[in-house]
Amino acid sequence: MKKFRMDTKYKTLTPKLIKKISIAFGLLVLLMGVSYIFITAYYANKYNKATIQQVNANVANHVIQEKFSNASPFLEDGSVNKPLFGDLMHDMMAVNRSIEVYLLNNTGEILYSVVLDHTENSPSKSVSLTPIKSFIANNGKTFIEGEDPKNPGTQKIFSAAPYDVGGRKGFIYIILAGEDFQHISDSLLGSYFAKLGIGATLLTMIFSILIGLLSLWFLTKNLRLITGTVIKFREGDLEARIENPEKSDIEVFAHSFNDMADTIVSNMDKMKSVDSLRRELIANVSHDLRTPLAVLKGYIETLQIKKDSLTETQKDEYLQITIDNIDKLSNLINQLFEYSKLEAEQITPIKEPFSITELSYDLIAKFEVIAQKKDIKLSLDCPDVNCMVYADISLVERALQNLLENAIKFTEHKGTVTLSLKKLTHNIEINITDTGSGIPANEQAYIFDRYKQVNKTTKQGYGLGLAIVKKIMDLHETTIIVLSKPKEGSSFIFNLPMYQIS
Repeated sequence: MKKFRMDTKYKTLTPKLIKKISIAFGLLVLLMGVSYIFITAYYANKYNKATIQQVNANVANHVIQEKFSNASPFLEDGSVNKPLFGDLMHDMMAVNRSIEVYLLNNTGEILYSVVLDHTENSPSKSVSLTPIKSFIANNGKTFIEGEDPKNPGTQKIFSAAPYDVGGRKGFIYIILAGEDFQHISDSLLGSYFAKLGIGATLLTMIFSILIGLLSLWFLTKNLRLITGTVIKFREGDLEARIENPEKSDIEVFAHSFNDMADTIVSNMDKMKSVDSLRRELIANVSHDLRTPLAVLKGYIETLQIKKDSLTETQKDEYLQITIDNIDKLSNLINQLFEYSKLEAEQITPIKEPFSITELSYDLIAKFEVIAQKKDIKLSLDCPDVNCMVYADISLVERALQNLLENAIKFTEHKGTVTLSLKKLTHNIEINITDTGSGIPANEQAYIFDRYKQVNKTTKQGYGLGLAIVKKIMDLHETTIIVLSKPKEGSSFIFNLPMYQIS
């Protein structure tokens, strides 16, 4: 089995990611722990206060019923009965030292309180009646905090009840958790939540670490698999793919990698194919160039050596052969240049309406002389009406020239070559048919390849002519097909969009 090398860059890929995820997860756990402690403390404190308030909700009513029924809170001169309140506070503090009792009039002004006579703070002279009235309206069943007269601006739980004595109305307002209670409560609560916080945090961290490690392992499982596959591909295993990408937690990435790998492999195969074709092209073109060059050299040397012994007729014949081979070389070079521009996509078709009928007549007239030299009948078969197409006239002319040249080249003496036009629903069908030697079935798939060698022995090929035709058809977004049987001739057929004259 091939051992894949993993350099430092790839070794640290997963640990770095795990480290970042671990830090983020740890911060999240810490934030959750702190939030949990604060939320728990807030609601526990609120629960404690609500419990105390509801348990002591009727304390104010009991004070009015038991104390005010036997003695009035006011003396005959209208002043507050302080001894009564002194006894009241003595009795209540024996049960709960944190209770503070206030006598209010009907506007919320504080008339008297034992605790205010002994405080050094700057007490409030009145309290808001809004929470008191809400408390009374709900019979003390709803958690409500009221103002603390000893500490203006703070809120405390309370009990309240209205009184009506001798035509004087007001409220008994009792703070259920005074300063002593608050100090003790804060101290105990702080100690409790310190212990709770430490315990809960440690427990949470232990479970979070375990759950976090399992989660990280599970979450990065597919990523580790993908990373390993990428490394294998990078190290040369071009068949490496992520299996069952649709089942991966990162399906999009898995599919993207597989598609990318397929594209890379496909491009590499194309590059290998192109390189192979390039070598074959160079070999075949070199062969075709060598032949006319050898002929040129031979006849020119003959003219130089035997110029005094040759007749004028022989000299003219040799010169004509030389000119023909120069034309052949020039044509081959032009084809190479034209094909390279088409393959590099440097040619953009300039489409316009033109008469394919007139172009066909011109081409038939142009190739008539060449056909007569081989005793080949060249004809045009087209409808009586003028056929208009929408295409690049120069490129279409070049394609038809190449097809007619090939047809005449591979047609024997006394044969026929026919260019026919046929009107279809939306297209014009162009068909170049010959009675030549035909194309073997095993070669028909390759005839449009650039200079594809089809005969290994003779190095016989179809040159660049048909490859240029194929490129021109591609530029016009149409397809050329070949129908051929050996010794029965060939037909090359393609369509061009019909131009409708409005």
